[in-house]
This record gives sequence, C-alpha cells and structure tokens, in this order.
Amino acid sequence: VLRKATNIFFKSGPQGIRTWLGLGAANSYPQWVLKYAFLSKQDVSRIQKRIAEIKMTPRFSILMPTYNPDPAHLKAAIESVRAQLYPHWELCIADDASTNPEVAQILEKYLRLDERIKVTFRGKNGHISAASNSALELCTGEFTALLDHDDELTPHALYLITEEIFANPEADLIYSDEDKLDAAGKLEFPHFKSDWNPDLFYSQNYLNHLTTIRTRILTEIGGFR
Repeated sequence: VLRKATNIFFKSGPQGIRTWLGLGAANSYPQWVLKYAFLSKQDVSRIQKRIAEIKMTPRFSILMPTYNPDPAHLKAAIESVRAQLYPHWELCIADDASTNPEVAQILEKYLRLDERIKVTFRGKNGHISAASNSALELCTGEFTALLDHDDELTPHALYLITEEIFANPEADLIYSDEDKLDAAGKLEFPHFKSDWNPDLFYSQNYLNHLTTIRTRILTEIGGFR
C-alpha cells in the first residue's frame, strides 16, 4: 500500500492521494487516471499472457527525430519504449545535428545498451521532416509509430495497437488518445479523440500521437514533407 501511495504521489501529487482515498470529485479526471491509466501486477500478467497467445505479431519501428531535447526527457522517452510489454519493436532515432553534446552521448549509450535501438546522426540540421525521413530509412518493421523526443509511451501502448491490428488486419493507420505531462509528471491535459472523422482531419491534426502507419505506405509516398 505504501509503495502504491508513493507512486501515486510522485505521479499525481497530493491531489492524487486525495482522489485515491476517495476525497476527490467523484467524476474527476485524476480519479479516472488512477482507475484506468495505471496497470496492476494482475493487468501486466494478463497482458503478457495475451501477447503469448496472439498469433499475429507485427513488428513496430518507432520513429523518433531528435534535436536538442532536454536530456531527462530524452531518457524518459527512450526508457518508455524499452519498458513496452509488447517486445517486437525497434527504435529508430535520427538526430538532426543537435548542438548539445550530451544528446549524442545519451544516444550512443543506448545504442550500445539495446540492440533494438538504431541511431543515425545527421551532419546538417534539416528540421522535422528531413530528420523523420532519415529515421524512416532505418525502419524495417511492418508498422511505423511516430514518437517525439519528449514523449512517453504507456507500457501497454504497443500491445493495444497490436490488438487493434489483430481485430482489423486491413488497417493501415491507427491512432490513440493522448495526454500531456506537467513539470511534476502529472497527467492533466487529456485528448480523447473521436472515431475517424475526415472533416475534423482536414481542419486540424487531431491524430498526432500515438499515430502508427503501415511502413509500406510511408515508403510509397516518399516519406514526409
């Protein structure tokens, strides 16, 4: 109980503890987060068992362009990928000529630490599309997932995408809900997205993260522009 309370405190602060104890608003978002966003040991065990049962095991290439990220955020992003319950992934990173030498040191460290991580260092800053295309050249998975250098994935993110592909094997693009973390690591700006809505899509980029696209299509259209 103490371990769980400590985890909730560091994730959501004193208000998280209040909500956990039933002192918050009955329908508050922090209460929803505590109920649905955190995995128990039983949840993890059930997911691992399910992954072993699924006959379809797509490989994901997680595409990450980097440029002078906060080192702490970069490490958290990479560790969130390494913590995925679904094991069939590769992390393809293209650094867009970052001027902070610590970025290269971090990437080189992870390159040695995990064979599923690939890194290319661009000699010239080309901005987001050029860097993404450099990372795309490293991708060998059936699906490519787009991740920013300061994003964090939930541990079951790739598993849930796999379930969606298993249920809809013809799917070429899959997107998820998302949230933003404040400086203390608290979730506070949820974006619960609609089902596919072409009018909304033409009005704004409501897909954003986590968006996963069949790699073959990305290659056929010539990458990003």
